[in-house]
Amino acid sequence: MAYASGKRSQAISDRSGQAFPYTEMVKEWNGSLVHISEFEAKHPQLDPPYHKPDAIALQNTRSQKFQQPTNINGVLADSGGITVGVANLTLPGEFAFLSNGMQPDNGSEQNRRRQLLMGINNVTIVIT
Repeated sequence: MAYASGKRSQAISDRSGQAFPYTEMVKEWNGSLVHISEFEAKHPQLDPPYHKPDAIALQNTRSQKFQQPTNINGVLADSGGITVGVANLTLPGEFAFLSNGMQPDNGSEQNRRRQLLMGINNVTIVIT
């Protein structure tokens, strides 16, 4: 479809309501027809740039298997046969905070009762 050039026509600005030459009118980003002196470009914050999400997932993963050690011939071992140690950290016990009313018990006496016994092959380590 052919349109006229509009070199002698006038148009009404959508912003100010004034009549301007048709050839000096421009269309804004929101569709308003305004004079070039009234034109306002789109604010950059209205069209933010695209940001890719962070890559945090791994492509080929395998879940880690946690197994309780089993007793094989008196030696604690996991499914691979590796010797492991198991610590019992249940409270209350030797490591619990003890008190007599508002007065705490003697902590150095409790520390003397704590010791680590561990055997590695033929070496025995005792820490007191």
